[in-house]
Amino acid sequence: MFVSSRVLLVSGVGVDTFRVRYQTLEFRGMDLHVRSLRDRNQFADPAGAAAAAGISSASWPLFGVLWDSGIVLADLMLDQPVEDLRILEVGCGLALSSLVLGLRGANVTATDQHPEAASFLRSNIALNSAPPIPFHRIDWTEPSRKIGTFDIIIGSDVLYERGHAAALSGLVERHAAPHGQVVVADPGRSHVGRFVRQMAGCGWSADRCQAPSTAPVDGRKTGHVVRFDR
Repeated sequence: MFVSSRVLLVSGVGVDTFRVRYQTLEFRGMDLHVRSLRDRNQFADPAGAAAAAGISSASWPLFGVLWDSGIVLADLMLDQPVEDLRILEVGCGLALSSLVLGLRGANVTATDQHPEAASFLRSNIALNSAPPIPFHRIDWTEPSRKIGTFDIIIGSDVLYERGHAAALSGLVERHAAPHGQVVVADPGRSHVGRFVRQMAGCGWSADRCQAPSTAPVDGRKTGHVVRFDR
């Protein structure tokens, strides 16, 4: 079930403003309160941080809206074993999966390239009285050793450009534990096959399945989930 409180807020003043909304997602008895952008027409980059990272005005709001695959992955994380495991969410956006995992007591780290992702994560941690979740702003194409290695790497709808398959597989190679696992939820984009091939070249085997029907996405297209092991 999807419940929206339809509360809007104006952030900032002048032309560099964006509007947000507050919503509640129900995951099999867990209510997740989410501060998100009102819609895909929002934009604010007064300091030019997004532009410097190569994020255009058209793609700027994509991190801050709810996507079906993000909801599907968060639902999967209700059943994910977490004890003694380090989990990394890549391209987290609103970090629904990290929030679910954090509320379950998991050792999870969220990452995204977008300069506003960290502030939205902090807001949503506070809304849900969740424990702190470490966040790192990273570019997949730039090696980042400071975050270490992880037992599980997860992501949702992270393969929407041609170059993402190679960039993400490279990040996985740098940050996956030797016997790690990767879980990617995708709405059915054409670049998934390329990612599977990239991962196979690095010794990973893939198991592709339909997205579960338990996630609260109101019957919209949910695509599939690909799990990788080696």
